[in-house]
Amino acid sequence: MSTSNISPDTSEFAGKRVLVTGGTKGAGKAIVDRFQRGGATVIITARSAPPEKTDHHFIQADVSTAEGTTKVINEILNRFRGIDIIIHNVGGSSAPSGGFITVTDEIWQQNINENLFPAVRLDRGLLPSMIERGSGVIIHISSIQGRLPLYDSTLAYAAAKAALTNYSKALANEVSPKGIRVVTVSPGFIETDAATRMIQRMADKDKSDYAAARQKLMDMLGGIPLGRPNRPDEVAELVAFLASDRASAITGSEFVIDGGTIPTI
Repeated sequence: MSTSNISPDTSEFAGKRVLVTGGTKGAGKAIVDRFQRGGATVIITARSAPPEKTDHHFIQADVSTAEGTTKVINEILNRFRGIDIIIHNVGGSSAPSGGFITVTDEIWQQNINENLFPAVRLDRGLLPSMIERGSGVIIHISSIQGRLPLYDSTLAYAAAKAALTNYSKALANEVSPKGIRVVTVSPGFIETDAATRMIQRMADKDKSDYAAARQKLMDMLGGIPLGRPNRPDEVAELVAFLASDRASAITGSEFVIDGGTIPTI
Protein backbone atom coordinates (compact mmCIF):
# COMPACT_ATOMS: atom_id res chain seq x y z
CA MET A 1 0.00 0.00 0.00
CA SER A 2 1.34 3.43 -0.91
CA THR A 3 1.91 5.64 2.10
CA SER A 4 0.64 8.54 0.01
CA ASN A 5 -2.84 7.08 0.54
CA ILE A 6 -2.53 7.54 4.30
CA SER A 7 -3.91 10.89 5.41
CA PRO A 8 -1.51 12.70 7.75
CA ASP A 9 -2.59 15.12 10.44
CA THR A 10 -3.39 18.28 8.47
CA SER A 11 -2.22 20.47 11.34
CA GLU A 12 1.03 18.61 12.06
CA PHE A 13 3.19 21.30 10.44
CA ALA A 14 0.76 24.23 10.76
CA GLY A 15 2.64 27.50 11.13
CA LYS A 16 5.92 25.91 9.98
CA ARG A 17 7.91 27.41 7.11
CA VAL A 18 9.57 24.57 5.21
CA LEU A 19 12.22 24.94 2.50
CA VAL A 20 12.71 21.99 0.13
CA THR A 21 15.54 22.26 -2.38
CA GLY A 22 15.08 20.39 -5.64
CA GLY A 23 11.39 20.12 -4.80
CA THR A 24 9.81 20.00 -8.26
CA LYS A 25 10.26 16.33 -9.11
CA GLY A 26 11.20 12.89 -7.77
CA ALA A 27 11.67 12.44 -4.04
CA GLY A 28 11.75 16.24 -3.61
CA LYS A 29 8.24 16.60 -5.00
CA ALA A 30 7.00 13.77 -2.78
CA ILE A 31 8.53 15.53 0.24
CA VAL A 32 6.89 18.83 -0.75
CA ASP A 33 3.49 17.16 -1.15
CA ARG A 34 3.83 15.45 2.24
CA PHE A 35 4.59 18.70 4.09
CA GLN A 36 1.77 20.48 2.32
CA ARG A 37 -0.66 17.76 3.42
CA GLY A 38 0.64 18.34 6.94
CA GLY A 39 -0.33 22.02 6.80
CA ALA A 40 3.10 23.61 6.29
CA THR A 41 3.95 26.73 4.32
CA VAL A 42 6.23 25.14 1.72
CA ILE A 43 8.90 27.00 -0.22
CA ILE A 44 10.46 25.18 -3.16
CA THR A 45 13.66 26.08 -4.91
CA ALA A 46 14.86 24.51 -8.15
CA ARG A 47 16.51 25.49 -11.42
CA SER A 48 13.29 25.10 -13.39
CA ALA A 49 9.74 26.03 -12.45
CA PRO A 50 7.34 23.19 -11.57
CA PRO A 51 5.70 21.68 -14.67
CA GLU A 52 2.24 22.39 -13.29
CA LYS A 53 0.89 25.27 -11.22
CA THR A 54 1.06 24.64 -7.47
CA ASP A 55 0.05 26.35 -4.23
CA HIS A 56 3.66 26.36 -3.05
CA HIS A 57 5.97 29.35 -2.98
CA PHE A 58 8.65 28.92 -5.63
CA ILE A 59 12.09 30.51 -5.84
CA GLN A 60 13.81 29.85 -9.15
CA ALA A 61 17.52 29.48 -8.47
CA ASP A 62 20.49 27.25 -9.22
CA VAL A 63 21.66 26.40 -5.70
CA SER A 64 24.78 24.71 -7.04
CA THR A 65 26.11 28.27 -7.39
CA ALA A 66 26.93 30.85 -4.72
CA GLU A 67 24.69 33.36 -6.53
CA GLY A 68 21.75 30.95 -6.46
CA THR A 69 22.02 30.21 -2.75
CA THR A 70 22.39 33.92 -1.95
CA LYS A 71 19.16 34.60 -3.86
CA VAL A 72 17.29 31.91 -1.89
CA ILE A 73 18.67 33.08 1.48
CA ASN A 74 17.77 36.72 0.84
CA GLU A 75 14.27 35.92 -0.40
CA ILE A 76 13.48 33.67 2.56
CA LEU A 77 14.76 36.16 5.12
CA ASN A 78 12.98 39.08 3.45
CA ARG A 79 9.66 37.43 2.53
CA PHE A 80 9.27 34.83 5.27
CA ARG A 81 11.45 36.27 8.05
CA GLY A 82 13.29 32.98 8.41
CA ILE A 83 12.64 29.26 8.11
CA ASP A 84 11.66 26.49 10.54
CA ILE A 85 12.58 23.34 8.60
CA ILE A 86 15.11 22.90 5.79
CA ILE A 87 15.14 19.77 3.63
CA HIS A 88 18.33 19.67 1.56
CA ASN A 89 17.12 17.35 -1.16
CA VAL A 90 18.84 18.81 -4.23
CA GLY A 91 21.62 16.69 -5.74
CA GLY A 92 22.36 13.96 -8.21
CA SER A 93 24.86 12.77 -10.77
CA SER A 94 25.01 12.83 -14.54
CA ALA A 95 28.54 11.49 -14.93
CA PRO A 96 29.38 8.95 -17.63
CA SER A 97 30.07 5.34 -16.71
CA GLY A 98 33.56 3.91 -17.08
CA GLY A 99 35.19 4.23 -13.67
CA PHE A 100 37.76 6.62 -12.24
CA ILE A 101 39.49 7.42 -15.54
CA THR A 102 36.37 9.10 -16.95
CA VAL A 103 35.91 11.43 -13.96
CA THR A 104 37.52 14.73 -14.94
CA ASP A 105 38.26 17.66 -12.64
CA GLU A 106 35.15 19.35 -14.02
CA ILE A 107 32.94 16.37 -13.12
CA TRP A 108 34.45 16.20 -9.62
CA GLN A 109 33.80 19.91 -9.09
CA GLN A 110 30.28 19.67 -10.50
CA ASN A 111 29.42 16.89 -8.04
CA ILE A 112 30.76 18.88 -5.08
CA ASN A 113 28.84 21.94 -6.32
CA GLU A 114 25.58 20.01 -6.66
CA ASN A 115 25.71 17.68 -3.64
CA LEU A 116 27.65 19.47 -0.89
CA PHE A 117 27.84 23.24 -1.37
CA PRO A 118 24.06 23.92 -1.56
CA ALA A 119 23.63 22.60 1.99
CA VAL A 120 26.76 24.29 3.32
CA ARG A 121 25.84 27.68 1.88
CA LEU A 122 22.13 27.63 2.71
CA ASP A 123 22.79 26.44 6.27
CA ARG A 124 25.35 29.20 6.75
CA GLY A 125 22.83 31.80 5.59
CA LEU A 126 19.68 30.51 7.31
CA LEU A 127 20.94 28.94 10.55
CA PRO A 128 21.64 32.22 12.37
CA SER A 129 17.91 33.10 12.41
CA MET A 130 17.09 29.58 13.66
CA ILE A 131 19.67 29.92 16.44
CA GLU A 132 18.21 33.30 17.36
CA ARG A 133 14.79 31.64 17.86
CA GLY A 134 16.35 28.59 19.52
CA SER A 135 14.53 26.07 17.32
CA GLY A 136 14.64 24.47 13.89
CA VAL A 137 15.23 21.26 11.98
CA ILE A 138 17.70 20.62 9.15
CA ILE A 139 17.56 17.38 7.19
CA HIS A 140 20.33 16.55 4.72
CA ILE A 141 19.36 14.01 2.08
CA SER A 142 22.54 12.01 1.51
CA SER A 143 22.85 8.52 0.02
CA ILE A 144 23.88 5.01 0.97
CA GLN A 145 26.61 5.52 -1.62
CA GLY A 146 28.42 7.51 1.03
CA ARG A 147 29.16 4.10 2.55
CA LEU A 148 28.60 1.85 -0.45
CA PRO A 149 30.11 3.72 -3.42
CA LEU A 150 29.62 2.60 -7.02
CA TYR A 151 32.78 3.21 -9.02
CA ASP A 152 31.29 2.71 -12.47
CA SER A 153 29.24 5.88 -12.89
CA THR A 154 28.80 7.66 -9.56
CA LEU A 155 32.28 7.80 -8.03
CA ALA A 156 32.34 11.60 -7.52
CA TYR A 157 28.69 11.66 -6.42
CA ALA A 158 29.37 9.03 -3.75
CA ALA A 159 32.36 10.96 -2.42
CA ALA A 160 30.35 14.21 -2.31
CA LYS A 161 27.52 12.49 -0.41
CA ALA A 162 30.00 11.04 2.09
CA ALA A 163 31.24 14.59 2.65
CA LEU A 164 27.65 15.79 3.14
CA THR A 165 26.98 13.10 5.77
CA ASN A 166 30.17 13.98 7.62
CA TYR A 167 29.35 17.70 7.48
CA SER A 168 25.82 16.99 8.77
CA LYS A 169 27.16 15.15 11.81
CA ALA A 170 29.63 17.93 12.63
CA LEU A 171 26.92 20.57 12.26
CA ALA A 172 24.62 18.62 14.59
CA ASN A 173 27.31 18.53 17.23
CA GLU A 174 27.68 22.31 17.01
CA VAL A 175 24.08 23.52 16.84
CA SER A 176 22.04 20.88 18.70
CA PRO A 177 22.87 22.54 22.07
CA LYS A 178 21.31 25.70 20.58
CA GLY A 179 17.98 24.00 19.87
CA ILE A 180 18.53 23.01 16.23
CA ARG A 181 18.14 19.36 15.27
CA VAL A 182 20.25 18.17 12.32
CA VAL A 183 19.59 14.75 10.79
CA THR A 184 20.80 12.85 7.72
CA VAL A 185 18.53 10.65 5.60
CA SER A 186 20.40 8.26 3.30
CA PRO A 187 18.17 6.57 0.76
CA GLY A 188 19.18 3.66 -1.38
CA PHE A 189 17.93 3.28 -4.93
CA ILE A 190 14.80 5.45 -5.41
CA GLU A 191 13.03 4.86 -8.69
CA THR A 192 12.65 8.49 -9.70
CA ASP A 193 12.69 9.98 -13.20
CA ALA A 194 16.40 10.83 -12.75
CA ALA A 195 17.19 7.24 -11.75
CA THR A 196 15.25 6.02 -14.75
CA ARG A 197 17.37 8.18 -17.05
CA MET A 198 20.59 6.87 -15.46
CA ILE A 199 19.42 3.27 -15.95
CA GLN A 200 18.62 4.03 -19.58
CA ARG A 201 22.16 5.42 -20.06
CA MET A 202 23.56 2.20 -18.61
CA ALA A 203 21.31 0.17 -20.93
CA ASP A 204 22.46 2.15 -23.96
CA LYS A 205 26.12 1.69 -23.04
CA ASP A 206 25.70 -2.05 -22.47
CA LYS A 207 23.44 -2.40 -25.54
CA SER A 208 20.84 -4.04 -23.30
CA ASP A 209 17.27 -3.16 -22.29
CA TYR A 210 15.92 -1.17 -19.36
CA ALA A 211 14.91 -4.20 -17.27
CA ALA A 212 18.36 -5.75 -17.57
CA ALA A 213 20.08 -2.47 -16.68
CA ARG A 214 17.73 -2.00 -13.69
CA GLN A 215 18.58 -5.46 -12.42
CA LYS A 216 22.28 -4.79 -13.06
CA LEU A 217 22.08 -1.67 -10.91
CA MET A 218 20.35 -3.61 -8.12
CA ASP A 219 23.04 -6.29 -8.42
CA MET A 220 25.81 -3.66 -8.33
CA LEU A 221 24.36 -2.53 -5.01
CA GLY A 222 24.68 -6.12 -3.79
CA GLY A 223 20.97 -6.76 -4.29
CA ILE A 224 17.97 -5.30 -2.50
CA PRO A 225 16.51 -7.81 -0.03
CA LEU A 226 13.12 -6.10 -0.25
CA GLY A 227 13.17 -6.92 -3.98
CA ARG A 228 12.51 -3.43 -5.27
CA PRO A 229 13.75 0.17 -5.05
CA ASN A 230 12.28 2.77 -2.68
CA ARG A 231 9.27 4.78 -3.79
CA PRO A 232 9.59 8.57 -3.44
CA ASP A 233 6.61 8.75 -1.06
CA GLU A 234 8.27 6.27 1.31
CA VAL A 235 11.29 8.56 1.62
CA ALA A 236 8.94 11.52 2.15
CA GLU A 237 7.25 9.78 5.09
CA LEU A 238 10.59 9.22 6.83
CA VAL A 239 11.60 12.84 6.27
CA ALA A 240 8.26 14.10 7.63
CA PHE A 241 8.59 11.98 10.77
CA LEU A 242 12.13 13.21 11.44
CA ALA A 243 11.11 16.84 10.93
CA SER A 244 8.12 16.50 13.26
CA ASP A 245 7.86 16.93 17.02
CA ARG A 246 7.52 13.13 17.24
CA ALA A 247 11.28 12.98 16.61
CA SER A 248 12.12 15.73 19.11
CA ALA A 249 15.02 13.78 20.69
CA ILE A 250 16.62 12.76 17.39
CA THR A 251 19.65 14.73 16.20
CA GLY A 252 23.09 13.93 14.81
CA SER A 253 21.84 10.62 13.44
CA GLU A 254 21.79 9.06 9.98
CA PHE A 255 18.69 7.17 8.89
CA VAL A 256 19.07 4.68 6.05
CA ILE A 257 16.07 3.76 3.88
CA ASP A 258 17.29 1.24 1.33
CA GLY A 259 15.19 -1.93 1.37
CA GLY A 260 18.00 -3.68 3.22
CA THR A 261 20.70 -2.95 0.60
CA ILE A 262 23.56 -2.27 3.03
CA PRO A 263 24.44 -5.77 4.28
CA THR A 264 26.15 -4.77 7.54
CA ILE A 265 24.99 -3.18 10.79
